[in-house]
Amino acid sequence: MISPLLANLYMNRFLKYWRQRDCSLTFQAQLVSYADDFVILSRGHAAQAKEWARSTLARLGLTLNEEKTALRDARRERFTFLGYAFGPHCLRRDGSWYLGASPSSRSVQRCKAAVSELLVAGNMAPWEEIRDKLNRLIRGWTAYFSYGSCALAYRELEHYVWHCVHRFLRRRHKADRGGNPDLDVFGRRGVLRPKMLRVSPWAGR
Repeated sequence: MISPLLANLYMNRFLKYWRQRDCSLTFQAQLVSYADDFVILSRGHAAQAKEWARSTLARLGLTLNEEKTALRDARRERFTFLGYAFGPHCLRRDGSWYLGASPSSRSVQRCKAAVSELLVAGNMAPWEEIRDKLNRLIRGWTAYFSYGSCALAYRELEHYVWHCVHRFLRRRHKADRGGNPDLDVFGRRGVLRPKMLRVSPWAGR
């Protein structure tokens, strides 16, 4: 495994070759990169662009990750990049389709796993400390995933946070079972609602 600094050096050389060979014109493509990850958006020359990327990386002593690399028709299939799913999305209110972006299922699952790890039964820290860590997690995730169609992912995460917090508090305070669980978790207990953070990024600070 190469260091991030070395990875960035190789990627800069890769991008330099892309520009020198005028690949944007050759493949009718746009290359988007971040750190050592990249995606090539091509009109009709995706296979050729992929082969060029493979051979160019080989010249640099690197190997294209075939497990993570695939050809997709973005008008009909989704592809993931930097935690987002790009491609066709369905508008729930009327069933129409549009091209857009949303948090990928894997990104949502990773956030859920982090929530579960924090709210384990054996966590005996004061609730205020746990709540603050949970809110930082929620705020950071929603700050990154604030582009595109996020409503469904926010709703899924919010429901999961509510369920985990409610269960965690019921285990800790066995007699505290009354009232409205939703108002308790996102009101009295001070947990942030993901959907509210998109409207007000500074909420809870």
